[in-house]
Amino acid sequence: MSGTGEASGGKEVQPVEQQTKTILFVPHDNRPTSCEQSAEAAEKLGYRVLMPPKEMLGGLTEGQPDALWHWAEAQAAQADAAVVSTDSLIYGGLVASRKHELSEQELEERVGRIASLKKLNRRLKVYAFGSLMRTPASGPASGGEEPDYYLTYGAQIFRRSGLLDKQEHGGLTDGETQELQDLAATIPSEVWQDWTQRRAKNFTVDERLIDLSRTGALDLFILGKDDNAPLSATHAESLRLARYAAAVPRTRFQMLAGIDEFAALLLARAVNDEEHVVPFVNVQYNWGVGGAMVPDYSDEPIADSIQSDLLIAGAVAVPDPAHADLVLLVNTPPDGKMGYGNAPDNDGTDLYDAQSLARYAGSLIAQGYRVAIADITRTNGADNALMNALRDEGLLFKLYGYAGWNTATNSVGFALGQGVLSVRLPEDDVDRLLLARYLDDWGYQSNVRTAVTNQLAMLLDGGAYLNLGRYEPAVQLRVTRLLREFAARNLPPYPGVDHLNFYFPWHRMFIGGIVLPDR
Repeated sequence: MSGTGEASGGKEVQPVEQQTKTILFVPHDNRPTSCEQSAEAAEKLGYRVLMPPKEMLGGLTEGQPDALWHWAEAQAAQADAAVVSTDSLIYGGLVASRKHELSEQELEERVGRIASLKKLNRRLKVYAFGSLMRTPASGPASGGEEPDYYLTYGAQIFRRSGLLDKQEHGGLTDGETQELQDLAATIPSEVWQDWTQRRAKNFTVDERLIDLSRTGALDLFILGKDDNAPLSATHAESLRLARYAAAVPRTRFQMLAGIDEFAALLLARAVNDEEHVVPFVNVQYNWGVGGAMVPDYSDEPIADSIQSDLLIAGAVAVPDPAHADLVLLVNTPPDGKMGYGNAPDNDGTDLYDAQSLARYAGSLIAQGYRVAIADITRTNGADNALMNALRDEGLLFKLYGYAGWNTATNSVGFALGQGVLSVRLPEDDVDRLLLARYLDDWGYQSNVRTAVTNQLAMLLDGGAYLNLGRYEPAVQLRVTRLLREFAARNLPPYPGVDHLNFYFPWHRMFIGGIVLPDR
């Protein structure tokens, strides 16, 4: 490893020494992608990954930050590294960070706990990640994960925050000045005060966490601009925090778009640091705008996000695939305009020249290169045209990583974080990691979810999508059956797939969990 400069034919098994290292891992919520799926590659490499009981972690509601801290405190002495979510330890989870009623004193005390982690174990390396409070574009876009008033005033809050951002950093036209005044009159003062005061508290917490990275209490702190936009409160705050952290080296602090992929990247970093490995990664894009694309829910070109992801994972970009341990192919739309995984046009029609990317991936693999794919032509699901092409070319299980779920930055980070570790795993373990992504990102998000959602819309009101309620057992059974059928049609025979089970961890259609029987 570590930049051998040699391509290997097929999936050669890399010798893996027996590991006894332990990583303490506090996820940012209880979703499968946040927990077991983020940790699985490190575990397959032989690491012992300690995770708290899921009931301590937040979901749509607050977790148990005090219990989480006591758990982490008890485990810290036996760990070699810690990958911890500051949102979980301070607020009780990602969603809770947007809704909490904590006082400034309570927040300061909880930041102090994180500062004391190294005192519990002097050799412990602490890799922390948190979120800069997001600014959804509307009430529906918030998914019910903001204070209740956001469903009514979300679009106005987003627009007002964007105009304030523009006013601070560029200036407004006369028309925009009037619009800003109208919005101030439209949004109830108590709503605006609640939203901005919580943001101010969280901003202060972020400054304190940056201070911990400055002093070395945190070995690395990653702050994610969650569901961001070029003009928004999140963007404005990120500029202020960038100035605040200007003297902190990027080896200690980074801020970038995303959040859900950070655990996978930091777990890869913990493993790479423990093994003193620096993976070499060659990044290539589909034709068109490529790395210059600014994805949905981001305020920066995807190439910038990938460069940051590489640094987080402890990897280095190289221009020549012949010198790379991993080739990351990024499936970007040629015109830079993303679609949605559950959109009607994701019917297998090749809108983004996926055939060319699949053929190129096949060419690289035939030459012995290890290839991972970040599939980001669409938000919240795989590009069916690309997946069909990979299936037809027999390439699905010749890859070393794949992701096409949620946002573009989530997918890129996940494909990279798992990919740089997968090149050290036996073929069966790599296939197991790929299977989870294919079933979720391709099977469920881009196909089964769409079919079942359409059926629900005909039978029920649209509210069932975000709250399945009493319909959940029946929907769960139907999704399980359809997903088994999808796997039988599209994936090679794999032990246990015909007996997989599906569940809804947040009791809504948007997020699923897949359970495969142990082999």
